Amino acid sequence: MKTLLRNPGLIHYVDSKTCYIFMTIKKLSLSTLTGPPPDAGGKVESLVKGDDIHGVSRQFEDVRQAVDNVCHVLASGPWGPKTETELSMLDIKANPQLVTRVLCRMNDVNQAISYFRWAERKLEEAHCPEAYNSLLMVMARSKKFDRLEEIFEEMSLAGFGPSPNTCIEIVLACIKSYQLKEAFDIIQTMRKFKFRPAFSAYTNLIGALSEVNESDPMLTLFNQMQELGYEPTVQLFTTLIRVFAKQGRVDSALALLDEMKSNAFHADIVLYNVCIDCFGKVGKLDMAWKFFHEMKTHGLEPDDVTYSSLIGVLCNANKLDEAVEIFEQMELNKQVPCAYAYNTLIMGYGSAGKFKEAYSLLERQKSKGSIPSVIAYNCILTCLRKKGDVDEALKIFDEMKKDAAPNQTTYNILISMLCQAGNVEGALKVQDDMKQAGLFLNVRTVNIMVDRLCKARKLDEACSIFEKMDHKICAPDEVTFCSLIDGLGKQGRVDQAYSLYERMLDLELNPNVVVYTSLIRSFFKCGRKEDGHKIYKEMVRSNCSPDLTLLNTYMDCVFKAGETEKGRALFQEIKNHGFTPDAQTYSILIHGLVKAGFAHETYELFYAMKEQGCVLDTRGYNSVIDGFCKSGKVNKAYQLLEEMKCNGYQPTVVTYGSVIDGLAKIDRLDEAYMLFEEAKSNNIELNVVVYSSLIDGFGKVGRIDEAYLIMEELLHKGLTPNVYTWNCLLDGLVKADEISEALVCFQSMKDMKSPANQYTYSILINGLCRVKKFNKAFVFWQEMQKLGMKPNAITYTTMISGLARAGNIVEAHGLFDRFKATGGVPDSACYNAIIEGLSFANRAHDAYMLFEETRRKGCNIHTKTCVSLLDALHKAECLEQAAIVGAVLKETAKSQHASRSW
Repeated sequence: MKTLLRNPGLIHYVDSKTCYIFMTIKKLSLSTLTGPPPDAGGKVESLVKGDDIHGVSRQFEDVRQAVDNVCHVLASGPWGPKTETELSMLDIKANPQLVTRVLCRMNDVNQAISYFRWAERKLEEAHCPEAYNSLLMVMARSKKFDRLEEIFEEMSLAGFGPSPNTCIEIVLACIKSYQLKEAFDIIQTMRKFKFRPAFSAYTNLIGALSEVNESDPMLTLFNQMQELGYEPTVQLFTTLIRVFAKQGRVDSALALLDEMKSNAFHADIVLYNVCIDCFGKVGKLDMAWKFFHEMKTHGLEPDDVTYSSLIGVLCNANKLDEAVEIFEQMELNKQVPCAYAYNTLIMGYGSAGKFKEAYSLLERQKSKGSIPSVIAYNCILTCLRKKGDVDEALKIFDEMKKDAAPNQTTYNILISMLCQAGNVEGALKVQDDMKQAGLFLNVRTVNIMVDRLCKARKLDEACSIFEKMDHKICAPDEVTFCSLIDGLGKQGRVDQAYSLYERMLDLELNPNVVVYTSLIRSFFKCGRKEDGHKIYKEMVRSNCSPDLTLLNTYMDCVFKAGETEKGRALFQEIKNHGFTPDAQTYSILIHGLVKAGFAHETYELFYAMKEQGCVLDTRGYNSVIDGFCKSGKVNKAYQLLEEMKCNGYQPTVVTYGSVIDGLAKIDRLDEAYMLFEEAKSNNIELNVVVYSSLIDGFGKVGRIDEAYLIMEELLHKGLTPNVYTWNCLLDGLVKADEISEALVCFQSMKDMKSPANQYTYSILINGLCRVKKFNKAFVFWQEMQKLGMKPNAITYTTMISGLARAGNIVEAHGLFDRFKATGGVPDSACYNAIIEGLSFANRAHDAYMLFEETRRKGCNIHTKTCVSLLDALHKAECLEQAAIVGAVLKETAKSQHASRSW
């Protein structure tokens, strides 16, 4: 005979033959009080033998009380000797069920492990599978897996593994906290110990990885599933194919499709839609069409998603006619219009600038009894925003109100357009309309306004909107601050930008890498490199990890500030951070080293780029070509110019300028001129720098007429020659001994109000001294001094030599002394000139003193100088000094004779 007794929360089943009492644990009873042991939900458990129902209730209450007491001790503080003493004083015998139920209540993984080890010592035996699974669940709840491998190893040695439910919970805990790599590593650790992760653990993690397009880990997990004997589903294949196709890894996606078919799976319409959409979006239109026709041959009728996807990819590929044809084909077989397909084609028309057709399609949608949604209108407004047609957008905005209520996106599009156009009043009016429509201003709308105003250089208006934000209703976020800091920094208002950065920190907002990049660039641009370095250090201290863009920007700034060694160190730091230097990184490095005079390193860096697989862009080609030209490898630069064209990159004025300058410097002027003409035929706007290179090249080899022709063409183009251009022409004239022409040219320079510099005067002084017009040279010297220009070593040497030869030895000697007093270092030519001048002026003693100084400095003394000084010393009867000079003259003659003999 069987009797069924019922109590609230308990069901007792009594069998009269065996007198066993069974109890089913129901929700909100023991599970609520103590937490259910793993995998015990709904299980029937034999607890007592006998017919004492009240005894069972007392036993249940005793277990609950014991669990409460243990948990109370564990919650009192961190684990230590005191904890162990208090647990021992409870006089509760440790048993597997008690340990399991205590662990079910715990959240602190370190405390749980300590209790787990203590109980193990008390039990004097290994824990049961339920206890281990409960401990793993504590790790899942706390999301701390540092000692997971240790627990797995113990379980493996004990001959059991985590239960399917525990495995799933661990993986889900990682997924919920976005620790996908950790989840992947946990599954690999399970496989290391030969455990069998649950099917759902695999599928959940593959799904999560698909959201972030991590295709390789997904494929690894998929292959593992099959190795374990799990049968993949069509849905799982679809998920994998979607990600591979999105990434453009067509071969991998097709291989998965073939594998699916070989396993006798039949593609469903969802898979075909995914293939059409994903393959189409990566430019594989032929594949998209193939899947569209294939699904029909397999008896699957295209649905709204199929048509909409195909229309979308055709529009994106500028195949608007084909998109319209597919749309019309869809319309033939449909009673109810597909709003999404209409929206997609409207967007296609808008992107192509065919607004008339887009409006016509809207009217057609209405005539079919389908009121266009706000999405359709937003599509047109988005296209008008890209086109910058504000008036048309406002007109559409007024029309749409008849059919659909504008939403937050609609207002954001309009506000963005108006702010970008600098129409702040119009944007604020739309903002008021938005409030009247019952839509509250959110931080996204404010961010759009601030960003667009900053880009339109309306910084005061952007700051005003920022300051008027009500922090209780709409508080600024990281994006708000980022836009303002970047905008202010670009306009040189660095102190305001830094003040906003400090406010950001006060509001406990974490500046992101974009903020730090903007501040570093802005400080360096303003010449405040120390503040730029300080910002980088602050970023490191705040544990904000730099990205490659920030490190590239910082390296570029450092090189431009002249800190070459720091720039080299930053290149190494990029590698230390785990980044692979890209084409921009190498371009910045090469450009910086070339500017610092290390052009010879270009060759090595260029081949390092090639080995790494970097694909050069226009800026990269320009940097490398410039480096090759400046290091004398002009032929290599020429080859790169041709390679650049073959790879589809149009050479810029910088490219042509570098090669023309390189050729001109090694006197390959005809080739340089041919490139000059090629650049003009390609409609490249040549600048003053390119013209100056040719003028300099022609001038140096005496082809003055061609230099003049280039200068005339420059002026005819409406370009203004700079001081370097004039100096190149003047230097060419001086070297050709056309001093009169050079003076005329200098006057033209003055007439055009082009300011001369110290090099201009040095060229003229040198030229005048060459033709022995020393007095005229001295006039230019004085003019130069009046203009506050500091003569360089060459100018001093030229002037001193000229004055000495002209017999103005007092002025020459005074100038020589002044040159040394200002920190100048006279060279051999300067010493020889002044010694000769003093000798001719019969100042033998002064000349001899300079002779000794010249020898001490290690400068060469010319034979002519020694002869002049020897004559002067004999005239002054300085026989001892004359003997020394004679000995030097003899040694000089011997060395010259030996040199000629050799």
